[in-house]
Amino acid sequence: MALLTGSQLAKAYGPDDIFAGVNVSIPHGARIALVGPNGAGKTSLLRLFAGLEEPSHGNVQRAKGVRLGYLPQEAALYSEGTLWEEMLTAFADLRACEAELNRLEAAMADPAQFDVVMEKYGPLQHQFELDGGYSYEILIKQVLGGLNFEPEEYAKPVKILSGGQKTRALLGRLLLESPDLLILDEPTNHLDLHAVEWLENWINEWKGAVLIVSHDRYFLDRTATTIWEMQFGRVTEYRGNYSAYLTQREERIARQLEEYQAREAFIAKEQDYIRRNMAGQNTAQAKGRLRRLNRLTRAATVRDPQDFRVFKPQATKNIKLKMNTDQRSGDRVIETHDLAVGYTDNRKVLFHAPDLLLWREECAALIGPNGAGKTTFLKTLLAEIPPLAGSVKLGSNLKVGYFAQAHEGLNPERTALEEIFSVKEMPVGQARDYLAKFLFTGDDVFKKVSVLSGGERGRVALAKLALEGANLLLLDEPTNHLDIPSQEILETVLDDFSGTILLVSHDRYLIDDLATQIWSLEDGRLEVFKGSWSEYKDELGRMKDEVQPQRGASQSPKSEVRSQKPEARSQKSLISNPQSTIRNQKSLERKRATRLSALEKTIAALEQRLVELSRDLEAAGSDVARVKSLGEEYAQVEAELSARLGEWETMAAPDL
Repeated sequence: MALLTGSQLAKAYGPDDIFAGVNVSIPHGARIALVGPNGAGKTSLLRLFAGLEEPSHGNVQRAKGVRLGYLPQEAALYSEGTLWEEMLTAFADLRACEAELNRLEAAMADPAQFDVVMEKYGPLQHQFELDGGYSYEILIKQVLGGLNFEPEEYAKPVKILSGGQKTRALLGRLLLESPDLLILDEPTNHLDLHAVEWLENWINEWKGAVLIVSHDRYFLDRTATTIWEMQFGRVTEYRGNYSAYLTQREERIARQLEEYQAREAFIAKEQDYIRRNMAGQNTAQAKGRLRRLNRLTRAATVRDPQDFRVFKPQATKNIKLKMNTDQRSGDRVIETHDLAVGYTDNRKVLFHAPDLLLWREECAALIGPNGAGKTTFLKTLLAEIPPLAGSVKLGSNLKVGYFAQAHEGLNPERTALEEIFSVKEMPVGQARDYLAKFLFTGDDVFKKVSVLSGGERGRVALAKLALEGANLLLLDEPTNHLDIPSQEILETVLDDFSGTILLVSHDRYLIDDLATQIWSLEDGRLEVFKGSWSEYKDELGRMKDEVQPQRGASQSPKSEVRSQKPEARSQKSLISNPQSTIRNQKSLERKRATRLSALEKTIAALEQRLVELSRDLEAAGSDVARVKSLGEEYAQVEAELSARLGEWETMAAPDL
């Protein structure tokens, strides 16, 4: 049975129909991405599934006992506790069991109660261990580290966290709760590249089902195996990831257009025959064809949302963007020497850069964690912030266009129309026509910037940028708040741009298509890689593979434990034949003593390794990769220790 099923779902707000006739099903273990333009109803559909809204028509059925976790775009997380305490709520049952174990341990101190208490303690302790009772705090650290929380933030009250931090905190708690179905609305918002990649890996290793709305195409390629396209009030399903969906969508639209054109040609041919023969010898045939044609066209007026074979494919309303420049710059566009970037007020250095050189018509992608100094670097190039050391040189004959992440170049008191006039004087009608290419029609052009959504402000900023005729574009997260169709158009336009681009972005799809250099910021240092994003990731993978054998040069504690496993038959096989056991009693006793001695040494080594791993985990701090690696080793060593303890208890029992 499916975890969740939606039947004939419709949603309307007042007179506005958002979608209708939606039939969908989410099976166990599903990896579904819901895509479509802004305003198509994606968030509304998620809220129906989460039970936060009721459909205008149809119904949502959830499997009995199914546990759902829902992450809205902007989380409203209310808690009086700290960040760490909020994460602990995901393990309420486990912690209650832990408290009971502590109570039983205290009761064992009374010899009169020991035997009775021990009967309860053993099974409870075993279940506690199976449920992860000895590793849930490590898991919390892995999740918080993966989502870019520093250890010093664990003790912060949730109520003082920023909006983005609260969203990340809620995402972390949902991941730790491990529901049957995880519904995520823009989960990569507020995450940098490292955190997004960590989340991808988490989802790919997770056993539950997930339904994702995201504008991050690369993320969808890595996590989704089914795509639901929501457009024109209906949902169409495609098999595969986002790249597979693009191919299938184009094939489907081409097939739909071909069928529509064939139908139109048939109708035109029939109408021509009817006109020529209605008053002639073939009147009867003409009248018969007219009746059949009328039935056909009448049937076509009743539109089945799931059947659009006879309808012309609808064109989506997308921005119409052109980025032209008629001014050729010099060949050497951006150069730096011994550069240190940071804040002038406190002289804090954010990062040091090697000597950089960006040539004309190249695109450099500047990547790195939030707060590393990417935006500060752009403002240093613009001479808004002086370098703390070294120099920046921009090439000759440059006209710079800057797209600010926070759109601070927009005046909140101006209307969209006035923002266009601030770049170029033109007749009002021409300006309105121009804004219509960016989906501002009617009275929308008179809205003040202060009341526009993030996506609308982004479109105004792009409209201004396109008018400037720049030949060097400094773009700070240009795809933020843009829906996927708009991202695709921007990507195509920038690909055709004849100037030079410095791109700050988390959009790996965009980076992979445009970048000729990767400038990577990490730990206060900028490193340059000459090549595309895919080549950069391949190089990182090769470097990681080269490091692994070096780590294995000296045996790890895990390999040492494996080497100590005996090749002899198990204790169960030794005692399965009573007669054989009697004949070889002395031999068995010697083997048992030898094995017990080896087990005791192994157990001591494993216990010591757990102590070392605990210490290493504390020291790892926010190093996500190291925390994950150490956590995995901790779980393996802990499992090995549990198995060896069980074997020791069996062999050391008095009746053996």
